Amino acid sequence: MKPTKHMCLLVILGAALVRPLFAAPPSAWEKPASELADQIAAILGPGQAHLTIRNLSTISSDEIPTIRRLLTQDLKTHGVVMAGAESANSIRITLSQDSLDGLWVAEVGEGNSTQVTMVRAGLARGTSPDANVKQPITLRKQFFWSENEAMPLPAFPQSGTGSILAALETNGLIVATNEGIAIYASSLGAWSFQKQFPFPERSSVPRDPHAILIPAADSTGFTVVTAGLACAGNYTSSTDSAAKWRDGWTFQCHASDDPWPIAVDPSGTPQLKAFYNSARDYFTGVVSPSVGVDLPPFYAAVLLPRSAGNAALLIDGIDGKVQLAENDALKIVTGTRDWGSDFAVLHSGCGAGVQVIASSSGEAASDSLRAYELPALEAVPASAPLTMDGTVTALATAPDGKSILAVVRNAANQYEVDRVTALCN
Repeated sequence: MKPTKHMCLLVILGAALVRPLFAAPPSAWEKPASELADQIAAILGPGQAHLTIRNLSTISSDEIPTIRRLLTQDLKTHGVVMAGAESANSIRITLSQDSLDGLWVAEVGEGNSTQVTMVRAGLARGTSPDANVKQPITLRKQFFWSENEAMPLPAFPQSGTGSILAALETNGLIVATNEGIAIYASSLGAWSFQKQFPFPERSSVPRDPHAILIPAADSTGFTVVTAGLACAGNYTSSTDSAAKWRDGWTFQCHASDDPWPIAVDPSGTPQLKAFYNSARDYFTGVVSPSVGVDLPPFYAAVLLPRSAGNAALLIDGIDGKVQLAENDALKIVTGTRDWGSDFAVLHSGCGAGVQVIASSSGEAASDSLRAYELPALEAVPASAPLTMDGTVTALATAPDGKSILAVVRNAANQYEVDRVTALCN
């Protein structure tokens, strides 16, 4: 029988009524994708950007195309259009999770600067946190010392206070400047100045000097290495009185071009030494013992413990490349474009257990520190940036490895030292 006009109309109406019953439900990722796109667009503004997505969560790989499509659509509504890898702007999204829920982190690169934003994302039903997924941590800073305290850093005979190059906590506080050493004792929750030792005069001082402070195994002394000098401070008194703490110190220096101990074990014994070019203010790339591969000149280096029991050497080259020397090979580490020229290792016990704390790139009025993990050859963010009250000029891991002392220079060209620790989320 030939269908009548009324029968066709009924079929169309019936289909319209039935279709919603079988339509696919809204994606579980629509809300977090929309929120993250809003935040990315607020940072980047209209324009082109290259989008990459990395999945470190228990979200099925089958869901990634859907998430990409949602993000692309939401970004397009804000005027952000996807482009190829040659684009000057980049959006790198990491799908991760912790014990609470999903966490999507977006690193928005615009030229030479990178900003980070993140949103919570409810995990799909039936998924559970994977023990192997890296757990984000929270960095915390605690004010430690400032030259504005009641007993500030004294002026040295040569040319005044000088720049703060390094700080070390032993039984007291040791502060190294380009002029010498100042020693502080803890008194009623504050630091009080005890003793200063100027460095001997040198024929030349680098334009951008550096120093390394190493504690003695029994915490009664220290070694300081700086351009052209190696010095040892020793505390010989057996009493804890403030007067004896002040008077019991001896300090001796000698000219030295020996390699600097850039990595030491908890006892203060050097694990790795590197030759320093004081005329150019960087390490030459020659290290002892050899790491099995030729290294380029570098500004900073740390030893990273690996699960196999060995260690890898992470270096920040003077060419701006962060590279990892491991298994007799030197390879570039990605995800480090916004790193500054200094970093340190933190044994937090969170996530993978060990993180690299890196300063942000460039001289900024408010610098920042951020934790990263390196499971392979990519630096994976493990925390949000921690804003500092000035420019971070030096980082040093505490002897126990569980905190970092950060030397910070503020806008008034005054220095302070902050203790940085990690809180597991």
